[in-house]
Amino acid sequence: MTDVLTDATLLALKGYQSGLFSAIYQALAGQVLGYLKTKGVSDPEAVTQDVFLAVLPRVETVTGGVSGLRTFVFSVAHARMVDDHRRQSRTPEHHEFEAERDTRQSNSAEAEAMDRVAPGEVLALLDLLGEDQREVLSLRIVAGLTVEQVADIMGKSQGAIKQLQRRALNALREHSVVKEYVAP
Repeated sequence: MTDVLTDATLLALKGYQSGLFSAIYQALAGQVLGYLKTKGVSDPEAVTQDVFLAVLPRVETVTGGVSGLRTFVFSVAHARMVDDHRRQSRTPEHHEFEAERDTRQSNSAEAEAMDRVAPGEVLALLDLLGEDQREVLSLRIVAGLTVEQVADIMGKSQGAIKQLQRRALNALREHSVVKEYVAP
């Protein structure tokens, strides 16, 4: 399409700003867009528009005919590409957090401690606790239920469940077998 834009066309359109700009844009915009796409510009269409907005006020001052104009347009395009890459490196892309794709897991200290103790030891340790404390730890740690779920099952408030759990864990911490597994 550059054959449409010739030195004679440029000379004929001098002084007719809109016609000159239109001819330049039609001849070079596709090539500039392709160049910016291959260079990995984040929004090549917007940067192409920006290139031609920068070229427009200075198009009358460009020397060297079509060759000089192409050099000028692509030097502006290159500068905008470099600016875009610098901006990308300073401001990395942000992606929304998708919980269902997050495979990381973090166990609670209590669950980790219970995993380290053999099943027979767990039962012996639970026997050291009162019935409510044993039930809370069984439902919270072994069954993996939330405080809200345990409160519903036991017919107690969430605060009462938290207190029972805290007291049960403190009792287990005081027992010598668990001291090495459960941090105070």
